[in-house]
Amino acid sequence: MKERLDKFIATQTALSRKEVRRAVKDKRVTLNGSAVKSADVKIDAQSDSVALDGAVITYKEHVYYMLNKPSGVVSATEDRAEKTVIDILPSELRRAGLFPAGRLDKDTTGLLIITDDGDYAHRMLSPDKHVVKSYTATLDKEPQADIVTAFARGVTLADGTVCKSAEARLTGGFDVSVEISEGKYHQVKRMFAALGYHVEALRRVRIGALGLDESLREGDFRELSPDEAMAVFG
Repeated sequence: MKERLDKFIATQTALSRKEVRRAVKDKRVTLNGSAVKSADVKIDAQSDSVALDGAVITYKEHVYYMLNKPSGVVSATEDRAEKTVIDILPSELRRAGLFPAGRLDKDTTGLLIITDDGDYAHRMLSPDKHVVKSYTATLDKEPQADIVTAFARGVTLADGTVCKSAEARLTGGFDVSVEISEGKYHQVKRMFAALGYHVEALRRVRIGALGLDESLREGDFRELSPDEAMAVFG
């Protein structure tokens, strides 16, 4: 199925259709090795070779990036005052519609998926899907064994909200491994606060069956294959 060149490039890059037309005018776009004269030309994304500034644009319906989110960066598409997780991606990898699938607090680190697949994000975040998120929480004091029982029973937050049963494991020192299937605002921190603890550091290490690639340092990312991305569903 053929589509307009400007539409194709706009869906696969961060350029708007207006910017694509300017790039064509400036002879930055080639089609099958020849400079394009009009952005209106129809192309077949599966068989034609389109390049921008010499770099071939490979068609992908959706993209999925695993980010080891650093502290101090907000989980948003744009922010006038703060650096966002989208800002971490180099310009050549940005494309229309990219957003963080779910949020991590500004000071929370670890696994975050950036994608342009809205259906995927909706499934992952839907309470009905019961996708488990796993964290390592470092507390302000040594955790006691009654945390395990309280999490399993369902912690009642300060505002009266009762959380679903969750799993907590004491892993040594001030660290606790936590697994939850909900996504309430600041939930892990509020659960510990209700039990008299303050979370000093929080790191997400797994979503469903997809674990954080330990080779990624904070601030690093890599692209996931569609099969890898779907591991969040089990």
